[in-house]
Amino acid sequence: MRNFSIFERFSKAFQDHPSLTRILVVSTISGGGLIAYSEANASYGANGAGIVETGTKKKKVVLLGTGWAGTSFLKNLNNSQYEVQIISPRNYFAFTPLLPSVTCGTVEARSVVEPIRNIGRKKNVDTSYLEAECFKIDPASKKVYCRSKQGLSSNGKKEFSVDYDYLVIATGAQSNTFNIPGVEENCHFLKEVEDAQRIRKTVIDSFEKASLPELSDEERKRILHFVVVGGGPTGVEFAAELHDFVTEDLVSLYPRAKGSVRITLLEAADHILTMFDKRITEFAEEKFSRDGIDVKLGSMVTKVNEKDISAKTKGGEVSSIPYGMIVWSTGIGTRPVIKDFMKQIGQGNRRALATDEWLRVEGTDNIYALGDCATINQRKVMEDVSAIFSKADKDKSGTLTLKEFQEAMDDICVRYPQVELYLKSKRMRGIADLLKEAETDDVSKKNIELKIEEFKSALSQVDSQVKFLPATAQVAAQQGAYLAKCFDRMEDCEKNPEGPIRMRGEGRHRFRPFRYRHLGQFAPLGGEQTAAQLPGDWVSIGQSSQWLWYSVYASKQVSWRTRVLVVSDWMRRFIFGRDSSSI
Repeated sequence: MRNFSIFERFSKAFQDHPSLTRILVVSTISGGGLIAYSEANASYGANGAGIVETGTKKKKVVLLGTGWAGTSFLKNLNNSQYEVQIISPRNYFAFTPLLPSVTCGTVEARSVVEPIRNIGRKKNVDTSYLEAECFKIDPASKKVYCRSKQGLSSNGKKEFSVDYDYLVIATGAQSNTFNIPGVEENCHFLKEVEDAQRIRKTVIDSFEKASLPELSDEERKRILHFVVVGGGPTGVEFAAELHDFVTEDLVSLYPRAKGSVRITLLEAADHILTMFDKRITEFAEEKFSRDGIDVKLGSMVTKVNEKDISAKTKGGEVSSIPYGMIVWSTGIGTRPVIKDFMKQIGQGNRRALATDEWLRVEGTDNIYALGDCATINQRKVMEDVSAIFSKADKDKSGTLTLKEFQEAMDDICVRYPQVELYLKSKRMRGIADLLKEAETDDVSKKNIELKIEEFKSALSQVDSQVKFLPATAQVAAQQGAYLAKCFDRMEDCEKNPEGPIRMRGEGRHRFRPFRYRHLGQFAPLGGEQTAAQLPGDWVSIGQSSQWLWYSVYASKQVSWRTRVLVVSDWMRRFIFGRDSSSI
């Protein structure tokens, strides 16, 4: 028993302090252990200062943000040649797709967050975290200037600077108010866990206030009128969650509120869920109508007062709507630090940081941006069409044979993904179909030779398929994983590039460009019904899709801890209902 107890203590010590394993080797195997200790310690640095075995200093990567993009980058980075400094005002990762569930107690707030230090503990990568907010980026001196969230830095200063070799910007975005008067002061947003908690408390407080005696029916109805602005996935899911919370839990607990609760959804467009298939949009609108959720389409908010909101229809009619609570979910805007940085690098007239296809900020060499704060500025084929023709014309004859065109197409499709998208959209099987559409003569002949004018004509329409990626968690997560793999292979790809041919210049690009792979999207509509749109134009609506939603969202959690907590919250809700306390 005594030996077993000692073993347990050693085991726990090794789990808490992995470096102790090297000490054990030294103490048990004498001379051989000394060599093993030296090798194991080399990747960490003998003095903990980021010195690798060769004596060269580790490259310092500063990561701004702990959202989907930043966390995905951190989880997938495995190269010990880097040390990562994480800087973010929040010390956790939040599973944002479940925030609407947090607002109504379907899922608890702590179940959707994971401490960033847990995620950052890696075997081969040194990571550290600072709870601070970056307020300035200085690309010339390779510094970021930060403000401590705790008030003081280690030197007793509230503000400090951090040097970097590589900067990864993943700060996300903030809610867009479109400068409409009163929005900032009177509306709730749903971007952070704290937002969801405030909404939940406000909902409960509204029911408590409406239950007070000597309250007029008109005032009670105003207090219990919940308005959601924005018919996107977040706004629709919150409206559905709130409806379920009210009908399944709150009405039975607050009898005076029965018959006075209203939920209104305001959307400026002609339909809600415009990014989904038309079948899903129609089903959602019909279901909300059956559930009593008032969907006002073509309604643009012009002003928000303390107790009423003004909205204008497309016909120009302005109406004033009394409300008790407003949730604003109309899109995203650029954070101040990103706006300032964009002005420094000549991108001041853009809405988001422009990057190339490798997620590197345009105009910089060692700064990368991903997630909601950035957008990929896809290079157009017609901008490089002369260079492409010259590169493909290997014998410099001034014409392209069908074989030369075919050989060039592989690199063209990798470098310019819009070409492949265009072929698919037109149901073309290859170059022959592309040339037929361009009305090129003698397409069937193998000895066909294309002049540059015919080459331009064949590719003239492909840039119509250039599309900006949506600002979603799915895109951000894939970008983070892609960039981490690029960093892992940075040195190898310098020597052996694996990307497409450089159309302007010599050699190949180091990496293949980022390519987004859409895996589908969900829209929970309440009442245990979810709409799912998956690749291949497959649409499913109903309870079966709800269970698919449960399984996908459970599997996408960043840790087993949050996975277990989320599933247990769902089970608790099925058995006991939602918690209606205001804490």
